[in-house]
Amino acid sequence: MGRRLLDSGGSGSAGRDQQAVRWPPRASGAGGPRGRRGRGGDPSGVPGLATILKIIIALVALVIVVGAGLFAYRVFSGIGGIEGAVRTGVSQMDTPVSDDTTRVNYTVQSGRSAAQIGDELQTLGLIRSSLAFRTIVKARGVGNRIEAGNYQLSPSMTTNEIVAILSKGATRTGIIVTIPEGWRAEQAAQRVEATGIAQTDEILGLVRAGAGSALPLIEQPPSGISLEGYLFPDTYEVAKGATARTLTEMMVRQFDKAVSPKLRQQFTTNGLTLHQAVTVASIVEREAAIAAEQPIIASVYLNRLRRNMPLQADPTVQFAVANANMVEALGYGFWKRELTRDDLRNLSPYNTYVQRGLPPGPICSPGLAALEAVGNPAQTEFLFFVAKGDGSHVFSKTDTEHAANVERYRR
Repeated sequence: MGRRLLDSGGSGSAGRDQQAVRWPPRASGAGGPRGRRGRGGDPSGVPGLATILKIIIALVALVIVVGAGLFAYRVFSGIGGIEGAVRTGVSQMDTPVSDDTTRVNYTVQSGRSAAQIGDELQTLGLIRSSLAFRTIVKARGVGNRIEAGNYQLSPSMTTNEIVAILSKGATRTGIIVTIPEGWRAEQAAQRVEATGIAQTDEILGLVRAGAGSALPLIEQPPSGISLEGYLFPDTYEVAKGATARTLTEMMVRQFDKAVSPKLRQQFTTNGLTLHQAVTVASIVEREAAIAAEQPIIASVYLNRLRRNMPLQADPTVQFAVANANMVEALGYGFWKRELTRDDLRNLSPYNTYVQRGLPPGPICSPGLAALEAVGNPAQTEFLFFVAKGDGSHVFSKTDTEHAANVERYRR
């Protein structure tokens, strides 16, 4: 699937009026006293008081400027120039806050910038200067290597030491579980069970209960619909002894955090409810093997929805087929690769070959990129696409174009 040139305009002069120049000059004294006009004029050749004051002020200013320059030269030459001065300032701020060696548990939240981390560390009394922290992080080139997670720090550490610890990775004290984008709830539940956090049935019980599970979602799915699609794919760390509810609450909270108010407004602008948008995003997640194609694939499905055309999305059929026989689905990993004609005729409400509009709900957990693709899809007139066999797709606007593409790429 430029500036203007002003002409004087004649003999008139531009700017201020010019007085006529007399030559030869008149003899001294012939034209009145020089200097200030009227009575009290300065004797010829003697500067006025105002002139003397101006000269004194200028000399004082000159002495100040020269003195400041000499002082700066002596300071900077002694520490290696301005750059050296900066290094000296950072070095002074790199000293520990105190001698207290008590360890403090500090958690780097996902998505935090070096500036935000520095501000938090300064607020906690672990470093002297957030600016020094950012400077050291930039100098070391480790801004992208600070992982989310827990770290054991103390006020007795220098800022350099703290940066070194943060750049080496978090101290893992709990159980880690990673849920990839595009997994359905059953796959996520199996992964959770493998880590020893909870049993598969415990996770699926909460998911299938939907709104009845009372998980802390800002907006619950429609009545009778599961929480499929709302378990946000990410890496989670839970304490030993955590329950299935503890983890699923973390996952739905992360969903609400990822799906920002701005993104929710974009869904509304596109005529979609949150549940509808998550549903489309789940299909996009399964269809797009190349991230750059997600906004285009999203545009295809949205275009078809506006025309009341069946979506004819293979992943929805795969979802329906797996639902029909979970025992077999376990054997092929839930996503059947080769669909048969009978599969395409499956009367499941999730089969978008036989049902128009959207399926009842999401078919997997979409990642943020897929959700954003639905919120801000490419502006196209495409109605079809077909896989090229290398992970990419070729798109078309008409049945004729699509038929030719199918013939070309599915021989």
